[in-house]
Amino acid sequence: MAAWVTTLLLEPNRTPETYRQCFLLMLLAVWIDATDGTLARLVRIKETIPEFDGRRLDDLVDFLMYTCLPLLLVERAGVLPADLRWTLLVALFASGYGFCQADVKTPDGAFVGFPSYWNVLAFYLVSLPFDGSLAAALIVLFAILTFVPSRYPYPTQPGRVNRWMLALSLPWTALLLADLLQPWDTGRSRREAWVSLAYPALYLGYSWLASLRRVRSVSESPTRTMF
Repeated sequence: MAAWVTTLLLEPNRTPETYRQCFLLMLLAVWIDATDGTLARLVRIKETIPEFDGRRLDDLVDFLMYTCLPLLLVERAGVLPADLRWTLLVALFASGYGFCQADVKTPDGAFVGFPSYWNVLAFYLVSLPFDGSLAAALIVLFAILTFVPSRYPYPTQPGRVNRWMLALSLPWTALLLADLLQPWDTGRSRREAWVSLAYPALYLGYSWLASLRRVRSVSESPTRTMF
């Protein structure tokens, strides 16, 4: 999957259709990432190949598909002017830091710090008119949020909020798929993309508000969980 996306991004004559195909492949990769743990347990991979560390491979693939290739896509799509491309290196550094944190996933089912959803940000930067200085500002903002210990839902983990986020991700995915299955052209208004933006906004808004509430209440109820 990653090799296919890389091949598309290295084509000399790229068009909006090229990026549409890349995002389709990334969406498929997200679906595989959400189900690979279940499949591994079904085939008892730890018993079959005990010396194989699936978590390490998962982290490597995630860093490639969620960070490196989405940031490359943003660069290839010309979202940023030449003098602001350095912001992509800031995002790459921040994501590398985030992936290397031992406590990035909490026992109660949350991510600590922005969870490197650069593939999602890349989709909206490319499909909607978020370019130039605005795109650079968003990239730097989310890079900084990687270091801020806010908590973000981890939809595939147990927990009431996680279950709600997982359920809401289904219509969101359907909207993305509806947009990506249509031919892209530079003049088309991406209605589905605009509507689908509601889910990331809800996800981020809840994460920040819940984190603020947790900071205020942790001294009163230190064992309280938010997810």
